Amino acid sequence: MLLTSLIPTSHHRSHLLSFPLLHLRRKNTLKMARSALDEMTNSGAFDRTPSTFRNFISKDPASRFPAESGRYHLYISYACPWASRCLSYLKIKGLEKVISFTSVKPIWERTNENDEHMGWVFPASNDEEPGAEPDPLHSARSIRELYEIASTNYSGKYTVPVLWDKKLQTIVSNESAEIIRMFNTEFNDLAKNASLDLYPTSLQGKIDEVNEWVYSGINNGVYKCGFARKQEPYEEATEKLYQALDKCEDILSKQRYTCGNSVTEADIRLFVTLIRFDEVYAVHFKCNKKLLREYPNVFNYTKDIFQIPGMASSVNMEHIKKHYYGSHPSINPFGIIPVGPNIDFSSPHDRQRFGSKGGRERISCTGEAMVWTLNFELMFAATKGDQYWKYWHKGAIASIFQEQEDKDEEPHIT
Repeated sequence: MLLTSLIPTSHHRSHLLSFPLLHLRRKNTLKMARSALDEMTNSGAFDRTPSTFRNFISKDPASRFPAESGRYHLYISYACPWASRCLSYLKIKGLEKVISFTSVKPIWERTNENDEHMGWVFPASNDEEPGAEPDPLHSARSIRELYEIASTNYSGKYTVPVLWDKKLQTIVSNESAEIIRMFNTEFNDLAKNASLDLYPTSLQGKIDEVNEWVYSGINNGVYKCGFARKQEPYEEATEKLYQALDKCEDILSKQRYTCGNSVTEADIRLFVTLIRFDEVYAVHFKCNKKLLREYPNVFNYTKDIFQIPGMASSVNMEHIKKHYYGSHPSINPFGIIPVGPNIDFSSPHDRQRFGSKGGRERISCTGEAMVWTLNFELMFAATKGDQYWKYWHKGAIASIFQEQEDKDEEPHIT
């Protein structure tokens, strides 16, 4: 192939990875403006800037943004850990029929033909990118367009998640930490799993404490490693990352979850980074001092969280790998995606050893939704009209299977 065929014309310059040598020839002009790649200090360290839209949905019907079914739409990328934790909450709280959502394509593309910003874009059709859908509200081509609809003078980052108000035609929030708090409490009158409280009053102090060091050392820590442009800040970030992971391993050797034997917000926030660790961060962000699989408690804990009903559907590893390996040409110039390690997070784990009374209870139920236990409560439902049975340890997540009266088989406990 001739080199000239790799140089895009004005007609087809939208996708950087279609022209793998482009960034080498135009490295001083192709800008990832208003994205995480811009957030660098003079020392070569990565410094994340705060979110801009910080409104809050309230259960109070008189508030500007009241909790109403069908009013809000969540824009996400399956690739983005911050957006994924919002989708996780939407799933496990049972808000799918209350708040709609749409995922963008995983690989950044040009968002405006008049400049060179690379960011999140929507597919042109439902068939273009499995898992991604066209914008159902505005037929927008990019997340950037949503920000520009909400604020004509906006000059910040065009990030996901975006929680959109269909009634007021604006962005409620793009801060994931606050969106998950809204989903946890403010929609309980509409949520299927209203009794699930991932930020209980009795544990709020502990959750906040864990969130702080997990965010600094792990959630944001992997980005500090990956986006560092000098050796010293990279090594500093790596040291803090593995100190935090070692701390997790120690905590999880003594209890099932980070704040005790009940799953909380802190676990969801940690999980979204752990699920990406060996598949992406160990290679792409140079976090290779130790793999997640070398931490037996952290690794089994990650599988435990993944197996909470609803969580697996918030993870799209194909999107995750496509995005990281395909959207950062300064790190991975040719966009080559590693073929492994393809970890099976649905495989058995050993976390049942915590929080179990040792006895079993048998539950029969009919209805809609899921059968599951969290926070030492049994919240149940099943698919339409079919009878399901479940064996469970208190505080454990057990599998669902259809009862067959003529068999003596034991259910599989995950």
